[in-house]
Amino acid sequence: MSQNNTKYDRSRLNDIPTRPGIYIMRNSSGEIIYVGKAINLRNRVRSYFQDSKNLSVKTNALVSHIANIETIVVENELEALILECNLIKKNKPKYNISLRDGKTYPYIAVTLSEEYPRVIMTREKHKDGNLYFGPYTSVYAVKKTIDAINRAFPLKMCRKETQEGKRVCRPCLNYHLGLCLAPCTGEVDKESYRERVDSIIKILDGKTDELVHQVELKMQEASKNLDFEVAATLRDQIASINHISEKQRIIKQNGHDQDIIAVYKDRDLACLQILNVRAGQLVGRDHTYVTGVFDDSEEDIITAITKQYYTNGAFIPKEIIFAQEFDEGEQQEIISLLSNEKGSQVHLTFPKRGDKVRLANLAKENAKIGLEQYESLKMRQAEAEESKSTALKDFLQISTPINRIEAYDISNISGTNNVGGMVVFTNSKPDKKAYRRFKIKSVDGQDDYSSMKEMIFRRIERGNKELEEGKKGSSFLPFPEVFAIDGGATHVKAVESVLELYPDLDIKVIGLVKDEHHRIRGIIYNDKEYPLEYAKPLSKFLSDISEEVHRFAINYHRTLRKKSMFESQLEEIPGIGKKRRADLIRHFGSLKNIKEATLDELEQIPSMNKNSAQAVFNHFSR
Repeated sequence: MSQNNTKYDRSRLNDIPTRPGIYIMRNSSGEIIYVGKAINLRNRVRSYFQDSKNLSVKTNALVSHIANIETIVVENELEALILECNLIKKNKPKYNISLRDGKTYPYIAVTLSEEYPRVIMTREKHKDGNLYFGPYTSVYAVKKTIDAINRAFPLKMCRKETQEGKRVCRPCLNYHLGLCLAPCTGEVDKESYRERVDSIIKILDGKTDELVHQVELKMQEASKNLDFEVAATLRDQIASINHISEKQRIIKQNGHDQDIIAVYKDRDLACLQILNVRAGQLVGRDHTYVTGVFDDSEEDIITAITKQYYTNGAFIPKEIIFAQEFDEGEQQEIISLLSNEKGSQVHLTFPKRGDKVRLANLAKENAKIGLEQYESLKMRQAEAEESKSTALKDFLQISTPINRIEAYDISNISGTNNVGGMVVFTNSKPDKKAYRRFKIKSVDGQDDYSSMKEMIFRRIERGNKELEEGKKGSSFLPFPEVFAIDGGATHVKAVESVLELYPDLDIKVIGLVKDEHHRIRGIIYNDKEYPLEYAKPLSKFLSDISEEVHRFAINYHRTLRKKSMFESQLEEIPGIGKKRRADLIRHFGSLKNIKEATLDELEQIPSMNKNSAQAVFNHFSR
């Protein structure tokens, strides 16, 4: 029988309990790579270690990285489901289908807790006596709606506490622009103000027909009384109400809160589309893209993301409509989870006919379009990245692709805290996990030539050592096709002199030469400088590389310089040696904290005694 190549000791499977709960799979680095739930934990985990031929490619890859499995036992399956969702949201394991968007959603709030309420946008919903509408998926739409409301029904716009009959201050510019009633003057009748607030609540509730009818009656009455100025104001209010109402396309007449969810998958990428209906009106949409789902069905994706979406702070409507049906057991799980989260019953619908089918098809179509647009964008980005490496390949006149570029820079001030930085670009993109820093050890004073030689020599030796150990990929393997050196001809010569010691290595060396404004002006290659055309793909690419390696090296230099200055002040104190300095830095974290520490706090450090603590205290007190 074919077995999975796993680091996990299968004899430990018998130690796993048979109760409901969740299992957490970790790799050899201790990272959580998968979280799952089960009614019977032992049986579920055992299923991963069967004949590899019976498992999907994705599951085989997961199993090959399992080094440890932890379990958490709970009372029932619902508790396991909630815990699973929370752990996936928190840890974002590699092999879970994961919603990676942690954003919050905007609400429109009417501050009924205030004597003169306002209409504002907020991203938090509290039980504070205020009235909240939403959440919405478009901040722009929320701001435009609030702006239209304030123009149609001006209210208070500032946070100042106001009281009827009490003047707080003079009215501000908003009052003179007709955007605020200025209750701060104490002259605004609370009852008439509240009528305006009630009208706004009706608009946000979607009850615009009744409101328009009421305003029309008042407008007609004002016309009969020849009060044409009031009639004109009321006419403008009706137009504004209709305008706000038209922003939200009416798709149902029942006034329910609903979400319509559909997913569209193509190879290992999927787009989940969610249409948000509030009070019978389509108020927005949300979407997310999921990668690495080659072995997952649309039903798997839609159930996994639905659970995470609604336990991630999104509003949970009374009804959720799905464009496709899925397993009945999963349906019951989602109903239990979301009903528990909402505090009231949530219904799932899988329509076959009528308006709901039309909405489901609309969501499905949006998902398909969204995925096509996403793939098109990714394709354009890939072409742009390819054009960068192709331009460099053409410039160097080499036939093999450039998969890896390493860039180097030296940073110091007058030869002190001499350091080097190595950044790596894999397939034209920064590979930050492969970045490395070097403290220059063999060079005293400012000698960039010798410092560069030391750094490149150490880098190559480290790569060769890992090759001898049988490693295939690390920060130092594989060797790159190109060394990009942040400097001129001298720096390039330094690197080439080291490479002469390794004739088996075929690595091109280029120098990134800068002008007086610290911008790339040309490339040093084969003892000659070639100018670069501004805004061309190659120029932009090499500029990005140069800026990144310079940033990385100088940040390391600054860190060491600060630490050196920190330690040098401590060195002046009698009785404070290397061990005590390290303990003080580790415990307090900064020189400021040491200066502000009390004598008792200093004595708490294990390596400190009363005399050394007193010495530190007296030094900084003085």
